Amino acid sequence: MNVDVSFFEKTQAQLQGLFDEIGILSKKKPDDAINKFKLKIINPILFQANELLDEEYKPFSDFDHFDEESLPTNSDVLLILSQYLNCLEKLRADNIVQNNIRWFWKKNGVKTDIPTAPPKKISR
Repeated sequence: MNVDVSFFEKTQAQLQGLFDEIGILSKKKPDDAINKFKLKIINPILFQANELLDEEYKPFSDFDHFDEESLPTNSDVLLILSQYLNCLEKLRADNIVQNNIRWFWKKNGVKTDIPTAPPKKISR
C-alpha cells in the first residue's frame, strides 16, 4: 500500500479535532441534532478519509457521509468519527515499521525516513 503521509496526517488531525469538538457537544446535549454548517465541515473530511481507507479499511461499507436533510445527533456523529479514527489508526499501524526504538512510515512495504509515533493499541 502506498499512503500519502501528508494527506493522511492532515485528515487524521482534522478528524481528531472534530471528534474532540463534537465530543464536547455530545456530553452537553447528545440527542440534539447537529447543524448543517457543521455537516458541511465534517462531510468533506469524511470524503478524504474514505479516499484513504478504501473498501479494505473503511468502517462501514454503506456509509460515506451524513445526509444534510436528516440531521444526525451529536452522539451519532461522535460514534461515526470514532470509528473512522480507529480505522485510520489501523491503516497507519499496518503501514509503519519499527527501526531500533523509532517508528517510520513505510511505502510499498519499504521503510521510509518519515518518522511517526508508535501504533496505538491495535493489533497488526
